[in-house]
Amino acid sequence: MRYGGNTSCVALAHGGQPPSLLLDAGTGLQRVSPLLDGAPFKGSILLGHLHWDHTHGIPFFASGDRQGAEVTLLMPAQGDPVNVLARVMSPPHFPIRPSELRGKWRFLGIQEGPRLVEGFEVVAREIPHKGGLAYGYRITGDGATIAYLSDHSPIAFGPGPDGLGAYHTAAVALARSVDLLIHDAQITSAEFKERAPYGHSAVEYAVGLAQEAGAKRLLLFHHDPARTDDQIDAILAGCRGRPIPVEAAAEGTIIDLG
Repeated sequence: MRYGGNTSCVALAHGGQPPSLLLDAGTGLQRVSPLLDGAPFKGSILLGHLHWDHTHGIPFFASGDRQGAEVTLLMPAQGDPVNVLARVMSPPHFPIRPSELRGKWRFLGIQEGPRLVEGFEVVAREIPHKGGLAYGYRITGDGATIAYLSDHSPIAFGPGPDGLGAYHTAAVALARSVDLLIHDAQITSAEFKERAPYGHSAVEYAVGLAQEAGAKRLLLFHHDPARTDDQIDAILAGCRGRPIPVEAAAEGTIIDLG
């Protein structure tokens, strides 16, 4: 009730402007439309990967699925992007295909590396996650830098110092000295042995990575859907006393890094 139940979507905006870069397109994408005061969305959506909980908001994005919208959707390259996306959005599983969205939509597959997106400097790096190519992103704009590693299975690189996965090169590079690290924290170390095969990180790994990379602030993200508000509060309480501030992502939160 307090942290929210929609799936992944983070909206980025330059100071004083409406959001123009959206990270992932889960059901939380519906909450972007009210931020635009009725105007059609003109900007880009950057997908970390193509699992359902990161794409199911697309056809319900009112400000994007309308005349006057201009949307560029970028995803990790793995074949024709329209055909790949249509595997999660087309009949008989859904009534329309990506090509039937209203407005002007472009669908692009991108490789690892740097690019300029909506005035933000974006670096994409592959990170391990079960079931398809996944990217983490480092994004710089207006004098601030964030890292976004929404779904991350670091155990693929070995057990690491605590048995929760290695602080591997791509993850550390993305998070190095960022103002804010937004990181997968779906499970706890106590749950890790049983649930590591699902492809997510432990809370304690996210904290350790933030410290290893010198991040200034950590936002625990992608909470277990079955977790209650009180349980997330307890997880945060267990993170007190760390060298960096640790917070839990909550729906509707506005963070000013200017």
